[in-house]
Amino acid sequence: MILALQLLLSLSLLILLHEAGHFIPAKLFKTRVEKFYLFFDPYFSLLKKKIGETEYGIGWLPLGGYVKISGMVDESMDKEQMKKPSEPWEFRSKPAWQRLIIMIGGVTVNVLLGIFIYSMVLWNWGKQTLPPEELTYGVHCDSLLYQFGFRDGDRIIALNGEKPENFGEINKELLLEDIHTITINRFGENRDLSLPEDFGQMLVDSGVHRPFAERIPFVIDSVLSGGSAIEAGVLKGDSITGVDHFYTPYFQDIQRYLKNNAGNTIALHIVRGGENIRLNMKVSAKGTIGVAPMPKLDRYFKFHHRNYTLAEAIPAGFHEAWSTVTDYSSQLKFLFSKSGAKQIGGFATFAKLFPDKWDWEIFWVRTAFISLILAFMNILPIPALDGGHVMFLLWEMITGKAVSQKVLERSQIIGMVLLLGLMVYGNGMDIVRALVK
Repeated sequence: MILALQLLLSLSLLILLHEAGHFIPAKLFKTRVEKFYLFFDPYFSLLKKKIGETEYGIGWLPLGGYVKISGMVDESMDKEQMKKPSEPWEFRSKPAWQRLIIMIGGVTVNVLLGIFIYSMVLWNWGKQTLPPEELTYGVHCDSLLYQFGFRDGDRIIALNGEKPENFGEINKELLLEDIHTITINRFGENRDLSLPEDFGQMLVDSGVHRPFAERIPFVIDSVLSGGSAIEAGVLKGDSITGVDHFYTPYFQDIQRYLKNNAGNTIALHIVRGGENIRLNMKVSAKGTIGVAPMPKLDRYFKFHHRNYTLAEAIPAGFHEAWSTVTDYSSQLKFLFSKSGAKQIGGFATFAKLFPDKWDWEIFWVRTAFISLILAFMNILPIPALDGGHVMFLLWEMITGKAVSQKVLERSQIIGMVLLLGLMVYGNGMDIVRALVK
């Protein structure tokens, strides 16, 4: 419920401001706006009120929102209006440059909003980073990395010869950048390990989201009811030091061992109050025993925190926004691969961007991210999107010839079918992933 509420609040805010980006310049250029709606209202609306010439309302279908501008070919497909002679207050009667400003208004608002939110987050909360050298226990490697010579406990020194400032950026760079050499420290000795040119695609094909993770001791934070651990007498605060004859204090090592021994009975070695204890229990079919580790990494690592003045936060917010857009655009290349297409998601995927506990800092950061992604997707030259309208307007401004109404209507239909198909596919993939899980 908390995930759904955060997604609903975030999208509602973004939709309203995006549509206001179209509405305000339309009114400034004395163009009639017939409707301004949050969500779509096929057949009926939940709430509506007409003020002046505009009907404001809330629809029942939460798939977006819209403004209906007189004399414009849009999702309403009002062909009857377009058959009549143009009126001075209609969109089609306005100069091309005014129509262009109206069309890019929504995207412009989304971009400025993303920059503004990032700036305000940095000004209010600052930014926390984890330098790789602060990883006391080194990194935990996904099994994919073992074939390239990496091992658990390695310390990352450099990527392509450059020292990373934040451990949280390393996985992103491995996916998006051409990282061919990683310098690691193992047992006090530095060595260079090589990666293939298509390593980013390998990560996507393997479904690996975090090739490197922070290696942490397994100190139990909670014992879940119904699990074998609670029946065996495991308590919060216990430190796990091994399983059977495999001795290790690290969470990821224990987790991997349990998954490899799903359904078996194991002996868990723990330390409680300085005393070594052995407890026998059965591993579930999913490879779990019903315990969770301490979630706060600052228990183990020293994070670096930077505060920003307002003057510093604004350019830093712009940098965050630019990085978000460039990183997202770089990821699009993976969509054209079979494994990449399988990772497309719908509303459930967007909801998972938010935490299951309300956190205003994370909420605003995710809202800024979605705002910029909506701007990027909307400006693509696809019919039915803002970018499609912009494409036709630019053609008119360059050639001096307007695109025919028939072409606009047909392209609008094609674009709507494509977008609807993509929406059905994305949400369908969410359902498939939920069922498989």
